Amino acid sequence: MSKIDEYLQAVMDLDGSDLHLCIGLPPKIRIHGDLEELDESPLDTERMEEILREICPHEKWEFFVENRDLDFAYEIPDKARFRCNYFFNHFGSGAIFRLIPAKIKTIDDLNLPQVLKKVCAFQRGLVLVTGPTGSGKSTTLAAMMDYINIHWHKHILTIEDPIEFVHFNKQSIIVQREIGSDTESFAAALRGAMRADPDIILVGEMRDLETISLALTCAAMGMLVFGTLHTNNAPKTIDRIIDVFPAQEQPQIRAMLSQSLTAVISQLLCRTCDGHGRVAVHEILLWHEALPNTIREGAIANIRSIIEGSKAMGMRSMDEDLLRLLDQEVITPVEAYMKASNKREFERLLPAEALQELIGT
Repeated sequence: MSKIDEYLQAVMDLDGSDLHLCIGLPPKIRIHGDLEELDESPLDTERMEEILREICPHEKWEFFVENRDLDFAYEIPDKARFRCNYFFNHFGSGAIFRLIPAKIKTIDDLNLPQVLKKVCAFQRGLVLVTGPTGSGKSTTLAAMMDYINIHWHKHILTIEDPIEFVHFNKQSIIVQREIGSDTESFAAALRGAMRADPDIILVGEMRDLETISLALTCAAMGMLVFGTLHTNNAPKTIDRIIDVFPAQEQPQIRAMLSQSLTAVISQLLCRTCDGHGRVAVHEILLWHEALPNTIREGAIANIRSIIEGSKAMGMRSMDEDLLRLLDQEVITPVEAYMKASNKREFERLLPAEALQELIGT
């Protein structure tokens, strides 16, 4: 067993999510949101290179040395896959390994909102799953793709960097393409997808203008497109997409987005009361007859009203979901306050000592 496999096994044994390697420090594992050291000696330059090279294909290592950054997937057979990010910093090389479980959890396993099953049944449009790094976007999307795979006969095309969860064909055909090895870029893969007769396209990350533009075009052509963005709620998601484009193009993009956007699912992870786990909290915006005009006119503030007035459809705000978990005693008042958008609303729920410490009054 390679040394890195020992560290990665420790991630699985300790119910961790990420392994961090940095020169001058012992290996650290993120467990329920916190970084904890392994009982190992600090890594030096020589040991770091030895560990990283051991699992990295030769051509990828040459790419890493030349470009100073590398993303790829590594698998421990029958146990788990890991998304590997190699990088250089002030002290030399380093790496972070994100655990990707071998078994894809279902929407029910993850206690995700049941309305996501309704979203999976959409025939066309743009569905965005958003949240900060490490908030479980990939896990949620994998559960949704698996739900579609079980229930419908679809052609699903995923474009990822790298491939994380590996899907096997059930009722659907799933074609997974990896940036770098299977296609040059997200944009190139999306251009090819227009000729590949897909019913559903999953874009691992909508990170630039060209990718976002092509994803909107595919949605306008009648495909169901799933994508991810690093935004925390529905209004910021819509603003982010529009703001990527030059000012002269924004009216056209507003029009395209107003016709295509069918759902925004924003997700954050909160630490549970017992400190031994994390739970997802969601904001959900679905298509509503008022949504297209709201986007076209740039009245993004009205999205809050759409969400608040459409709870029967399955919509919810992030703060509302935080209150639900707080009422169920799943999370603490401090955790809810830290994740809330309207913090003033949550101040009254904080213990006096916590309130004084957090807001300095």
